Amino acid sequence: MATTTTAEPTRRDFIYIATGSVAAVGAAAAAWPLIDQMNPSSAVLALASVEIDLAPIAVGQAVTFKFRGHPLFVRRRTAKEIAEAAAVAVSDLPDPLARNENLPDDAPATAANREIKAEWLVVSGVCTHLGCTPTAFEGDYRGWLCHCHGSMYDTAGRIRKGPAPQNLAIPTYSFLSDTRIKVG
Repeated sequence: MATTTTAEPTRRDFIYIATGSVAAVGAAAAAWPLIDQMNPSSAVLALASVEIDLAPIAVGQAVTFKFRGHPLFVRRRTAKEIAEAAAVAVSDLPDPLARNENLPDDAPATAANREIKAEWLVVSGVCTHLGCTPTAFEGDYRGWLCHCHGSMYDTAGRIRKGPAPQNLAIPTYSFLSDTRIKVG
């Protein structure tokens, strides 16, 4: 008959277990700052979205805000500017896509697809050619003009003339009320 004996834990067994436990806790403590540093900083989280009060913007005025470190153009268009933008055929545009994050990627660049409410236009203020900042109410179309290379955008933020390959991008935004929007 075979007898089984269970050996009592030795001091050496205890030291191995204690050393392994300390090593595991030390590795976790060393890895935590490396993993945590990959989270966005509070400054980035603060810029992830911005609320804009539209009430002080007069009809026919364009105001520049800062969104995610870049300019954001908010323009309160006149009835004439809205009508001129709507009259442009998509086939006449160098970039036929709306570039509106609120719509599917293949949405055409009609005036209606470049806005949520016709009176308000919200576009990124970065020229799609080389990243310059265009100025408002200039150029042949009285929209925006990038002086660096002559790209001209109309009052719907669509490229009409010049080397810029795309329309000004429209970020994700929504109306919180008639006079307040949330961008991002």
